[in-house]
Amino acid sequence: MELNHFSYGLINPVIAYGISFLGSLLGLICTARARTPRGGEHPGRWLTLAAVAIGGSGIWLMHFMAMLGFTVAGTDVRYDVSITIASALAAVGVVGVGLFIIGTRRPSAPRLIAGGIFTGVGVAIMHYMGMAAMRVDGDVAYDARLVGASVAIAVVAATVALWFTVVAKRASSITIAALIMGVAVVGMHYTGMAALRVEAHENIEHVSGTEPISFLMPVVLLVGIVMILVLYAVLTGPEEEDHAARVRA
Repeated sequence: MELNHFSYGLINPVIAYGISFLGSLLGLICTARARTPRGGEHPGRWLTLAAVAIGGSGIWLMHFMAMLGFTVAGTDVRYDVSITIASALAAVGVVGVGLFIIGTRRPSAPRLIAGGIFTGVGVAIMHYMGMAAMRVDGDVAYDARLVGASVAIAVVAATVALWFTVVAKRASSITIAALIMGVAVVGMHYTGMAALRVEAHENIEHVSGTEPISFLMPVVLLVGIVMILVLYAVLTGPEEEDHAARVRA
């Protein structure tokens, strides 16, 4: 069956990239704060916020927005709600584990590689969980070579992202890192999507599940609230001057 990943033109990939960039940017800001906690702050708080920003917005919402532009000729596309929600939780969870692996102890190459592999494989699993939630009137299969390529991209991207969380400190370097992370996440998604194959059923069947557009409003609202809370935490956190004043006191 003919697959179209860009049913609305460049709107979906452009918006998806912007969302991935924003989530990555806020996440990297949080990890930078976790490396230099101020005023008795616990690094775990910032790493948790970073996992929500990067995993929830930078990865999962990017995937969701890109999927809104995906159609299959001759059949409706529906999604299983429970699997879709599970994929979102998986995205936040695996990113969180990776961040805590590299962010709670002294950074080292073995720790960075271990965190990158775990996070990258987890992100790939999240992607294919999201695809497993898809319901179409046909049999779904994947090109093994492209699946392997998407997993490799995810692992490399995750390792580089974790490395950025260690080295990125200045606003300019954090912004550049977020731009690169956005490209990597979007690239992994569309590589994985290119692996998809759908073979039509002989008899037309009713496609069960929820229309993707039905997810749009609640998902955007929920993620928007979360991003606002993360941004609020970043903007209202104690500054260096406050920390220095407490130290002098």
